[in-house]
Amino acid sequence: MSSPYTGAQQPSPATHQLPAAQQNHSLAFRVMRLSRPSLRPDPAALLRFDPRDVFLPEDALTSPDPSAAVDFLQGLLHPPDSGAATTVPGDFTFRDRFLLHDTADALAPPGLLVLPQAFGAIYLGETFCSYISINNSSGLEAREVIIKAEIQTERQRILLLDTSKSPVESIRSGGRYDFIVEHDVKELGAHTLVCTALYNDGDAERKYLPQFFKFTVSNPLSVRTKDTTYLEACIENHTKSNLYMDQVDFEPAQQWSATILEADEHPSVVKSTIRDLCKQPVLIRAAGGIYNYLYQLRPSSDEPGQMKTEGSSILGKFQITWRTNLGEPGRLQTQNIHSTPTPSKDVDLRAVKIPPVIFLERPFMVNLCLTNQTEKTVGPFEVFLAPSVSGEQKTVLVNGLQKLVLPLVEAFESINFDLSMVATQLGVQKISGITLYAVQERKHYEPLPDIEIFVDAE
Repeated sequence: MSSPYTGAQQPSPATHQLPAAQQNHSLAFRVMRLSRPSLRPDPAALLRFDPRDVFLPEDALTSPDPSAAVDFLQGLLHPPDSGAATTVPGDFTFRDRFLLHDTADALAPPGLLVLPQAFGAIYLGETFCSYISINNSSGLEAREVIIKAEIQTERQRILLLDTSKSPVESIRSGGRYDFIVEHDVKELGAHTLVCTALYNDGDAERKYLPQFFKFTVSNPLSVRTKDTTYLEACIENHTKSNLYMDQVDFEPAQQWSATILEADEHPSVVKSTIRDLCKQPVLIRAAGGIYNYLYQLRPSSDEPGQMKTEGSSILGKFQITWRTNLGEPGRLQTQNIHSTPTPSKDVDLRAVKIPPVIFLERPFMVNLCLTNQTEKTVGPFEVFLAPSVSGEQKTVLVNGLQKLVLPLVEAFESINFDLSMVATQLGVQKISGITLYAVQERKHYEPLPDIEIFVDAE
């Protein structure tokens, strides 16, 4: 087993050195991060080869007498000694290590488990677990030892261990006291593991020993969202290992309801209770792997006043849990996700109803709705058909008066009205250029989007 390392022995984390006058201590801390071992493949497995591919010609085994080629190869790889005995195949000599005896050998399966030699990468959402050993390297006994361990971040100090109420009675010469601390990492940036000991040395002098071990917490994931009617979450893996997503849940804000949109399953896939319980996690590959989630958002209430509350821009937040290759868990909660602000319009004009059947050169009514979206009374308005910007002749025209005058509209109120129109050509046509004009403000609003209709003959 690898020996515990200290911060001073590794480039990460570094240890603050104490002044020389304060370094005469009987005790010293050693810290090792507790994490699962990594897999290291056998180097020899990557170099193995099949002897037949090296020593025999391509058609040796397909010749009329392949046994002669096999005997030649056996004699070449395992020549007889000076006596009658021969080398037994698979004798694990240096030469034999590189021979491919089984097809599975070509996969170079991992052969060794290696314990961590440094703190390594620590990511937000993981549980930092550390093995701490306080050693007495002097020839005297240390008594009444009070040990404290805490995590210090830019915002706070978190106490992990405190033996003030029950001090360690004694640490003999050459002995040690071991303990394990855990901390759920919830902040990014620089962290410091502060270990302190207050004890009586052999001369009954009270001494204080502080040691510091620094490490940095990085962000394992980035979540980018796009929101219109739908919310798209793009989760990218910033770590050096594969991540298996156990849970990616979007918790909508109070005024929203969310539905995840997933691809339709193949008809051959049969749903069952067991299959739902044993659902495979989503794999996001190391160093930049991406997986996208799509949610459909709907207002949870149809009341117009509720969407005007102060927190209406908040869509919700994500709860994400994952595991690494060796099953180490991690969890992360994002901050509130806000919708992209859109410019609000004072008034809104939209088409409500159009006749299903429209005949050539026969008047028809388009029912429109004008909504005041402000807290004051607006109007009056004029509705008319603006000329085409490109100069093309319109095929659907206003029937009768070219301008329709609308009265005042109260705050947050709507009025419905009909606009008489007539089509001049058969087939699929467009109603375009319906424009709203505020008389008092002398302001033109954006034209209504084009509306396609089908014109039939009588």
